Amino acid sequence: MDRLILSQVIEPEELQRHLDHPNIRIVDLSSAETHAQFHIQGAINITYARLVRHQTPVFGLLPDKAALNQLFSELGIHRDTHVIAYDDQTGGKASRLLWTLDACGHHHHSLLNGGLHVWATEGYSLTRSPSMVEPGSLRVSLCADACADKDYILQHLDDQSVRFLDVRSEREFSGQAIHAKHGGHIPGAANINWLDLMDKGRAMRLKSNDELTKMLQDQSITPGDEVVTYCQSHHRSAFSYIALKHLGFNKVRGYAGAWSDWGNHDDTPIER
Repeated sequence: MDRLILSQVIEPEELQRHLDHPNIRIVDLSSAETHAQFHIQGAINITYARLVRHQTPVFGLLPDKAALNQLFSELGIHRDTHVIAYDDQTGGKASRLLWTLDACGHHHHSLLNGGLHVWATEGYSLTRSPSMVEPGSLRVSLCADACADKDYILQHLDDQSVRFLDVRSEREFSGQAIHAKHGGHIPGAANINWLDLMDKGRAMRLKSNDELTKMLQDQSITPGDEVVTYCQSHHRSAFSYIALKHLGFNKVRGYAGAWSDWGNHDDTPIER
C-alpha cells in the first residue's frame, strides 16, 4: 500500500477521513485519567516521561536508543507508519513526540491542530475502548539535523544564517524569572512566547500561516534561515519546532535540555 501523505499539522476533519487507514498510528499524550475517560478511536496512550531523560540539573534530554526502540515497538510504529499525535493541553507533549521521531529518523507524522479539546468540542466521536497494536519494527537512526546541543550553538553564535528562537516567557527571556543557575537568553536570540503562536479565538489552534509568518518576519526570521528553537527543557519549543516545519522551514533544530543546560553552565555566554 502507498505511504499516506498528510500535512505537518492536520485538522480534525482530515484525521476523521483517515481513521481506518492501516498505516496510521494515533498517539495520545493526554493524562492516563483523561485517556481512560475518552480518546480518539485507535489511539495509544503514553506518558510524557517516556519521551524525556533527566540528568540533573538538565531536563528534557533525548532518551537513549534502547528506551526509544522499546517505545516505538510498543506503539506499533513501522517505517511506513504515519504517526498522528495529540494531547489534552496545548500541543507541547504531542509535539515533543513528533520532534523525537524526527530526531530518530522517522519523518512521517502530523500534529492534530487543537488536540483533544478541539476534536471533542467539534463533535467528533470518542471512545473508551482500549486499543491494541502489534509490536512495531522501527529502529532508531539518529538524525543530527533535527538536534542542537550546547557545543553546536557555541560554534554557530556568530553565524548569520543561524537564528535562535527562544519561546519562553518575556520574564524568562529577560532574566527576571530564573529557573536555572543563571537567567537570561542565548546571545542574539529572538523571543516569541509559544502561547502567542496559538489562536485563543480558535480553541488554541495554531494561528494562520500569514499571522505566524508575520510574527517571525518581525523577528527577522525567514524560511531560508536555519532556526534553533529552545525553551527551558524543549517542551514548549518542540511545539514551535513543529510550527516552523508546518510553515515550510526546512532547517529547524530543537535544543533538548535547552535553558536547563545552557543556563546551568558558568562558561556559556548569556544576554539579558
